[in-house]
Amino acid sequence: MTPNKFTAGIFLVFAIVVLGVWIPNDVETGLLEKMRRHWVIGDSLAPTLAAGFVLIGAVLILLFETQDEAQFTMVSAQFVFFLKLVIVILVALSVMRHLGPILVNTYVAISGLDLEYRLLRDMIGIKHIGFLIGGVIMVGGMITVVEGRLSRRALIIGLIWSLVLILVYDLPFEDLLLPPNGDV
Repeated sequence: MTPNKFTAGIFLVFAIVVLGVWIPNDVETGLLEKMRRHWVIGDSLAPTLAAGFVLIGAVLILLFETQDEAQFTMVSAQFVFFLKLVIVILVALSVMRHLGPILVNTYVAISGLDLEYRLLRDMIGIKHIGFLIGGVIMVGGMITVVEGRLSRRALIIGLIWSLVLILVYDLPFEDLLLPPNGDV
């Protein structure tokens, strides 16, 4: 068994446990809930989608991985690869969390207006900037780590997927704030 298949097997078991045990036993609402004549996201939507994608990826690796045992990569190279992915994700999450407030505070300092981010966090554009730029960094950065080089294509894919997530998760729901706006 190759290292990739072994890792895929671990993630397959993890996804099955999340989908079959954790979500049904711990999450009280469904994928979508109808409240007061409009649909809102249920508590199980995000973990179900995430576990579903992990499950699909694990199954694809188990079915189509053809790496020969002789091509076993060094543990240190895998660790460096994993570390690069973790750094990309941490930087992207930091940008998502802090970019909106930094931009508003900078604007307040320049203009002299008495505004704070909490009052503007539901305003179109302001509520999306951190999520959009952080999403581009996360998706584009992960593609860059995998490909070993930064490309315009990786950034465009990151931009498209960030916009898709905004369209799917933010626009249909009036009372939803994209991360991190619900926490700020």
